[in-house]
Parts: sequence; C-alpha cells; structure tokens
Amino acid sequence: MSLANNLLSSNLMSWSSSSPMLPLPSVTPLHVDAFTFQPAVESPASHKKLFLGGAGIRWFDIEGKFVIVTVIGVYLEAMALPSLSVNWKGKNAKELTESVPFFRQLVTGEFEKFARVTMKVRLTGIQYSEKVVEYCEEIMKALGKYTRSEAKAIDQFLMVFKDQDFPPGSSVLFAICPKGSLTIAFSKGQRVPKTGKAVIKNKLLGEAVIESMIGKNGVSPATRKSLAERLSKLMNNKDPHNEANDKVPRKN
Repeated sequence: MSLANNLLSSNLMSWSSSSPMLPLPSVTPLHVDAFTFQPAVESPASHKKLFLGGAGIRWFDIEGKFVIVTVIGVYLEAMALPSLSVNWKGKNAKELTESVPFFRQLVTGEFEKFARVTMKVRLTGIQYSEKVVEYCEEIMKALGKYTRSEAKAIDQFLMVFKDQDFPPGSSVLFAICPKGSLTIAFSKGQRVPKTGKAVIKNKLLGEAVIESMIGKNGVSPATRKSLAERLSKLMNNKDPHNEANDKVPRKN
C-alpha cells in the first residue's frame, strides 16, 4: 500500500473514532419498477441517517415470462465513501461491478449497511426466510466460517419470519451494524420503523444477508450494478444528480 493510502487509512481510523457523524453525500432517489427508494433513511438499529447507494430488481424467468419478485435498495453510512475510496477511487463503474474484492469490502467494511427488500409478489415469511438462509449458509460455508454460532443465528433468523406474511408493497428491512448485530424490521408501506422486530448478534450472518443480494453470485445483479455506478461517481467526485429520478433498467 502506498504512503498516501497509509495516511488515508490512518485518517479514516481517526474519523471513525472522533467524527462519527460525517455529512451524507447528496444523492438522488431511485425509481425501481414503480417503487421509489428515497435518497436517505434513518436506520432502525443505530438511528443514523444513511444514504442510498444503489437499487435494483430481483427477477425470475417463469415459463418464459419475466417476473419481478422483489426490488432491493441498499443504503450505506457516510463513512463508507472515505473507507472504500482508499482502494477504489479512480475505478469506473464497469471495473467496480466486476470486482469481487470491491463488493467483499463493501459487505465487510466497518460501516453500517441497510437493505430494504420490497415485495412485488406475495410471499410468506417461511418462503422468504428459507430462501435467504439457503444463500447465507452457502456463503458462510464457502468462507469456511460456518460454526455452531452461525447455525444458532440461522435458527433465530427463521423464527423471526415464522409467522410473517408479505403482500405486494410490504418490505423486509435489514440493518447490519459494524459491531456485529443484524437488526430485522418489517414495513407495510414506505415508512421505516423506528425500531426493529428482532436483533441477531452474529456478524457473519449479517454480512451474508447483504452478500446474498449483491455479492458475486447475489440474487440482484441489477442492484450490484447500480451500487457500482453510483459509488464510482461519488468516489470520483462526479455529479450524482446527473441521474436524478433514475429509473433502474428492468433487466441486467
């Protein structure tokens, strides 16, 4: 790592301890299949304001028919920008989209992440949670980090969703705090609740939930691409308002 990057890393450590309330970058809302992701939300876990990093669809080809199942928005703590810029400033959107290390750093970085998953079709809590767990277990086992602690966290995760039902327009909300907690909340409309439904204290599970959406084999390549495009512009000091009222492409 260069001297400049070492100095920037030292500054980041100082900022994280002495200046936790960095100003949010100014970003636009994103319109994804008739749902609008607001440019900022308040986390139900930390009550910090987080900015919209990117958004996109998750879809299936069902008997030759294009079916959107959910739309996903990912929000980040302001600290994410200087943290990611150490290694990724100067990269374009295509380079970031294709970079596994970039998204691993985004997933594991010492800043809060928040994901909003809004339903386009009705799903039961069991249907939704079992599919998420399937992806998360695969991710953690591939990392060689699936232990008894993670298995217990998975059981807790499934219990939170056991009696839930998600009609179109309802949302599942995930807040992943850098100290290792995963806060889960539910919403029937646009509003983000002030507190979560449950908190699971397992860092690896929280990271796996986000990675299942935007990682190398994540369920929403469109969200991954959107994050790369917007973060590239922000890190390279380009005007994100050029994409005001963006409509995310329906397919990747």
